[in-house]
Amino acid sequence: MHKPKKQKKPLNDLSRSITPFDPNRSLIVVIELSKESWLVAGIVPGVERQPLKKLAADENGLLKLLERWRAEAEKAGHKIDRMTVAFEAGRDGFWLARWLRARGIEAHVIHAASVAVAREHRRAKTDRLDTEQLKRAFLGWLRGEREHCKMCVIPTFAEEDAKRPHRERETLVGEHTTVINRVKGTLARLGIRSFNPTLKKAPERLEHVRTPEGEPIPPNTLAELQRDLARKQLVSEQIRQIEKARLEQLKRAPKTAPNLMVLILMRVIGIGIETADMLVKEILSRNLRDRRAVARYGGVTGAPDESGKRRREKGLARSGNARVRRGMIQLAWRFLDYQKESALAKWFRARTENAPRLRKKMIVALARKLLIALWHLVRDGVVPEGVVLRPAH
Repeated sequence: MHKPKKQKKPLNDLSRSITPFDPNRSLIVVIELSKESWLVAGIVPGVERQPLKKLAADENGLLKLLERWRAEAEKAGHKIDRMTVAFEAGRDGFWLARWLRARGIEAHVIHAASVAVAREHRRAKTDRLDTEQLKRAFLGWLRGEREHCKMCVIPTFAEEDAKRPHRERETLVGEHTTVINRVKGTLARLGIRSFNPTLKKAPERLEHVRTPEGEPIPPNTLAELQRDLARKQLVSEQIRQIEKARLEQLKRAPKTAPNLMVLILMRVIGIGIETADMLVKEILSRNLRDRRAVARYGGVTGAPDESGKRRREKGLARSGNARVRRGMIQLAWRFLDYQKESALAKWFRARTENAPRLRKKMIVALARKLLIALWHLVRDGVVPEGVVLRPAH
């Protein structure tokens, strides 16, 4: 089996900074982003006040503000060697971090759920208070202390773009299902249950459909159904275009690392191109530190609740990637049918054979083990024990 070339990106613990921090030579800035404006808060060496400035959502205006604060620090006798900017992940994505880094400014994106907040029932919440909270968390992170906050990996432009096809396809499949269900529901209200809207000639047959009373479909309802079927046809064509483009990309560059990972996963009986492409683009091509990081990012780890003598499990932690979690649980059920003689399938059957109620809980454990096994497969070429592969082409 061909192994993809291992990436040589440096591993980094994103829960703390590994760069030495000198507060007297560092300009620290946090930004509270919104659609119309940005609230920028800074800690400027040599300046007693901690400035707070509201700007229009404009990157050039932000750059001018940072340069002005740098000049203030140098005027106070502090040479700035490090400019650090942080903001929470949100609607604006990662473009601002990439833009700042291209101009020599150290930029970080904070995982929003990792910032501790007050637990009062009706706590005060304003943009100004949020920037103060971000400053405290960011300062602790810069000092190298763990668990003040966690940073997101900032993807490259190409890495972000590579995720768009399978995410768009997922959305289109959902729209396709919604349209079909809407057509069936509209027909059911007229007592028509034998019409199949998924057939290719469904639009042509619609005018000949009759209700149980022998009446044709009313004109307004017929027009609505025709529009729905036209929408379904358009969505189906768009799905086919995405699938065709993906196959062409695999044929054009089969040796590149992400494409090679997809081809390796597709050799596992039970894994198709959709699942393989999603897993590679969402998780397996990321530079994750170890198997625990893989399971955590995949969203297939538990959320324990322990206090005193109380011990219980609250279910799956929701901090991971929801697409990977859904895909892996579906794949785990499918894996039991297609890889019955594998060690993982035997492990699952041994623990649920006499306890069928545990199947739903244990399928999550199987999904976690399977995800880690697939990670080893695409990274190290280690085939999971007993797993049957398709012949290599």
